[in-house]
Amino acid sequence: MSRIVVLGAGAWGTAIALSLSRRGGHEVTLWAHNAEEARVINGARENTLFLPGFPLPADLAVTAEMTPIESADILVSVIPSEFLRSTLQRVKSHLHNGQFVVSATKGIEKETYLRMTQVISETLEPAGLLLSIGAFSGPSFAIEVAQGQPTAVTVAFSDPQIAILIQQEFSSETLRLYSSTDVIGVELGGALKNVIAIAAGVAAGVGLGHNSTAALITRGIAEITRLAVACGGRRETLAGLSGTGDLVLTCTGSLSRNRTVGQALGQGRKLPEILESLGGKVAEGVLTTRAALGLARDQGIEMPITEQMELILEKGKDPREAIRELMLRPGKGEH
Repeated sequence: MSRIVVLGAGAWGTAIALSLSRRGGHEVTLWAHNAEEARVINGARENTLFLPGFPLPADLAVTAEMTPIESADILVSVIPSEFLRSTLQRVKSHLHNGQFVVSATKGIEKETYLRMTQVISETLEPAGLLLSIGAFSGPSFAIEVAQGQPTAVTVAFSDPQIAILIQQEFSSETLRLYSSTDVIGVELGGALKNVIAIAAGVAAGVGLGHNSTAALITRGIAEITRLAVACGGRRETLAGLSGTGDLVLTCTGSLSRNRTVGQALGQGRKLPEILESLGGKVAEGVLTTRAALGLARDQGIEMPITEQMELILEKGKDPREAIRELMLRPGKGEH
């Protein structure tokens, strides 16, 4: 039996904890960032704020205490990117050598342009900790994972044996994991697709049709792949679950928060109002857009869709003008 702690009691963290708990054979704890949040979830025995309607199994513990972290074999980090570093600073003195850390956050740190596993490594390893750090990503709406609908994702560690170990520990009849050694590709696919999903939402919001969405998805995967490969990821990874698979889901699925944000922008609503309406839920693509462009500029990579999304998000550019400029760019060969 493995002791697994899921760090972060949002919708996605709760869904992962539910999946692992239902699988059986593990001692699973959902870790909330403060005692009040843990008290509310325990009182209702469901996450009424972020994932209502899914009762927590009796053996799924919910806490804000550090004791489960100290004894965990596996930590699954589902902390939003903007809070990851500060949260790790809080918990790092309770970690120990030999733990496995699986990052399930799909984002890039805003100021440093670091991937989440890089933030984890940079924060924890100076403390002298010897940890195995990898990533978990793919087309996976939290509510459908909580419902137990069949879902397939990728888990990546630089050591293939560790990737296979986590694959075996997490896989169930409703959650299928594929193993990979391409941590960079898996992380960047998961993070960058959120930006393209905002663009797909914008297109829907201004009333564009299926042709436009198909073009955005296809050209979106092209620019995501360019950047991921430049950073050391593998092209085939971006053609898989954590790239194309996740991109198609978030660009077309009505449950996508990033697509919802884009659709509201396309309908003329203002970003602060839209984010407020999410009720505390995070649309990672909003923060990732600027970070992705910073990373792209460092690598000398052109990302025209992402550039227009930044202008819409940061400068309030008219979405119709952004689409017009994308369509009127000089003609190029497809590959």
